[in-house]
Amino acid sequence: MDINVLFPENEKPLDRLIDDGGFAAIFRTFACIGDSLSSGEFERLLKDGSHGYYDFYEYSWGQYMARAMGAKCYNFSRGGMTAKEYCVNWAKENAAFDPEKAAQAYIIAMGVNDVSRMLKGELEFGDLSDIDLENHENNKDTFVGYYAKIIQIYKKISPDAHFFLMTMPRGGGCDSGERGRLNDLHRELLIKLCSLFENTHLLDLRTYAPIYDEAFYERFFLLGHMNPMGYILTAKMTLSYIDYIVRHDMKAFRGAGFIGSKYRVQKDI
Repeated sequence: MDINVLFPENEKPLDRLIDDGGFAAIFRTFACIGDSLSSGEFERLLKDGSHGYYDFYEYSWGQYMARAMGAKCYNFSRGGMTAKEYCVNWAKENAAFDPEKAAQAYIIAMGVNDVSRMLKGELEFGDLSDIDLENHENNKDTFVGYYAKIIQIYKKISPDAHFFLMTMPRGGGCDSGERGRLNDLHRELLIKLCSLFENTHLLDLRTYAPIYDEAFYERFFLLGHMNPMGYILTAKMTLSYIDYIVRHDMKAFRGAGFIGSKYRVQKDI
């Protein structure tokens, strides 16, 4: 075997989709932090013309990932979730900050509902100056402040864990005008946070995922949320992207087996 087949030249993150987790399987526990699309939410049209929304966690992309690689996934998510709600009450009320649920990896897919609040004038986007790296309780009440706070709290719970921050894909009816600009700003923020925090990596679906156009919605969506096939595809993309990140920086992940154990990961190995 030529080991170099694992490291093809000029490879992009989603050039190949994997089914078994690949090198993402080095993480035996992970947590998905997000909103409806992290919760396997299905949507249906009711007789009165209104819409019903239901979180089916077993259909979430996180649980598809867990089953694919025999790992454990925590769904720290709920339809309609915002970073502010997560920090202010939801995480505490649902034991998402319980140290007994510490994970080796955290995937954060947050921002869609936060942008909706911004468009209504209910939330400021903020900037990096809103983050107090010494004490997250001093972070300002902006999206940046709350998003960073989530990372900071979990870094205290699981100091050597790796974090994967997911950008919002392109396309669909929610990616134009001011919303599109804020979605781009969201991506720029995540790039900066990856530089600011150790062991933090970008899952840039905005750049590398397929465009969520009419044909994509026809295949992978059920009204305004994904169908089961859409969540499976998202699981495959997320696993493949993490596999790509690990393969292209293996030294950074050599101590992954120690994460969550009584042994600290050595930084100089």
